[in-house]
Amino acid sequence: MRFHLFYLLGLLSVTSLTHAANNLICYYDSASYLRAGYAKMNAIDLELALKFCTHLVYGYAGLKPGTHELFSLNPDLDMFHYQAITNLHQKFPQLKILLSVGGDHDVDEAHPNKYIELLEANRTAQQNFIDSSMIMLRRNGFDGLDLAFQLPRNKPRKVHGSIGTYWKSFKKLFTGDFIVDPHAEQHKSQFTDLVGNLKSAFRTANLMLSLTVLPNVNSTWYFDVPKLHYQFDYINVAAFDFNTPLRNPEEADFTSPIYFLDEKDRLPHLNVEFQINYWLQNHCPAQKLNLGVASYGRAWKLTKASGLSGLPVVKETCGPAPGGVDIASSEGLLSWPEICSQLSQNSSAQYRGEKAPLRKVTDITQKNGNYALRPADENGDYGIWVSFDDPDFAGVKAGYAKGKGLGGIAVFDLGYDDFQGLCTGQKFPIVRSIKYYMG
Repeated sequence: MRFHLFYLLGLLSVTSLTHAANNLICYYDSASYLRAGYAKMNAIDLELALKFCTHLVYGYAGLKPGTHELFSLNPDLDMFHYQAITNLHQKFPQLKILLSVGGDHDVDEAHPNKYIELLEANRTAQQNFIDSSMIMLRRNGFDGLDLAFQLPRNKPRKVHGSIGTYWKSFKKLFTGDFIVDPHAEQHKSQFTDLVGNLKSAFRTANLMLSLTVLPNVNSTWYFDVPKLHYQFDYINVAAFDFNTPLRNPEEADFTSPIYFLDEKDRLPHLNVEFQINYWLQNHCPAQKLNLGVASYGRAWKLTKASGLSGLPVVKETCGPAPGGVDIASSEGLLSWPEICSQLSQNSSAQYRGEKAPLRKVTDITQKNGNYALRPADENGDYGIWVSFDDPDFAGVKAGYAKGKGLGGIAVFDLGYDDFQGLCTGQKFPIVRSIKYYMG
C-alpha cells in the first residue's frame, strides 16, 4: 500500500513539472503599430512571435470616469485593428487573445483615482463595466479580459544620509509608516466582490478573465489571494521596475532582481522571489501564476560623483538618461535592440565620452540581473547606467519559473523585443530564449 502511495505521489510530482511553465503570455501594445520606420511592428512581425506565444494580450482599453464603462483609448486605430488582431485565430487556432484594461496607458489626470472609484461604486454602476466589457469583447472576437487596474503604488525608497536615516526611524515612533491608501482593506474586499460578479457574467458567455499585477502595486493591499485566485484563469505578476530613474532619481539599482540582496539598505520586497512567494504562501496554485519579464531596460544619468565602477547601488545619479529615439521614446527607457546596439563589441574602445559604447557587466550569480554603463566624462557629461534583462537573463528567469512550478512567463512586451532582428539578425531573441528555457 505504501509503495503505491509513493508511486502515486511521484507520478503527480512528475506530472506537475511536465505541465509547469507552459504559458508564454505575450503583451502587445497597439501603439507599436503607429511607430515610424523600423520601430513599427507590422502584422507580419507579430505573426512570427505568435509561433511561440500561447496567449496574446492586446493593450490597452480604458475606463470611463463616472459611467465606469470600458472604452477604446484609440478608436481610430482600434475600430480596424481589433478585428485584424482577433482574426489571427484563423492562423493560430490555439492562441487565446485577450483585451487588457488599464496598464500604464490609461492615464487620466482629471480622474487619477477612477479605478478606485469603480471599486467604491454601487452594484448598478459596476454593472456598466461588466456589460460594456462583455459587449466589446464579443463584438470584436476577444477570448477574454485582462484586468491591469491602475491601483495606488508603493512609495519609492527615499535616499537618506546617516542623520536622515536616524531621523526617519525616530519619526516612525510617532507617525508610523506612510499609508498610501488608508482604505486599502475596504478596497480589497470591493475588488474581490467586483471580480466575483465579473467572473459570473463571463462564465455564462464563455469568456476568460485574467489579472495583471502592475509593478509596485502592493498585493497585500488589494488582492485577497485565497478568495481571488480561483476566479481568474491566470495571474501575471509584473515583477520588474522595482527601481526606475523616475521613481528613484538619485540612485540606480537593479530593476528586477530575482533574489533579495541583503546589503546597502535594500528593501526586502523589491525582488521576484518575494512577490511570487507572497501569492504561493497565500495558497494560489503555482500553475496559475506567470512571472512578468520586461523586454526593455531602465537608464539613469550618471554624474561625476557616481564614480567609475557602476556597481549598484550607484549613488548621486541625476534622474533618467535620454530614452530611445525610435522604439522606446520614453525618458529613461530603452528597448532591448536599443540597448544591444550600444553595447561594446571592442575591448579597446574608449571608456568615456559621447561616442563611447556601453560596457556590459554580466551577473555570473544569475540572481540580480545584468547592467551596462558609460561613466560620465571629466565634465560630468554622457554618463549612463542601464539595468536590463537581455535574452540570456530572460532565459534564467524562465528557468526560475519552471523550477518554482509556475504556469509560465509573461513578456512586457513584444514591441520592445528585437522584432526586426537588428542586433544579431535573430528576430524576437527574448521571446525565443524564454521559450527555449521553458522547454
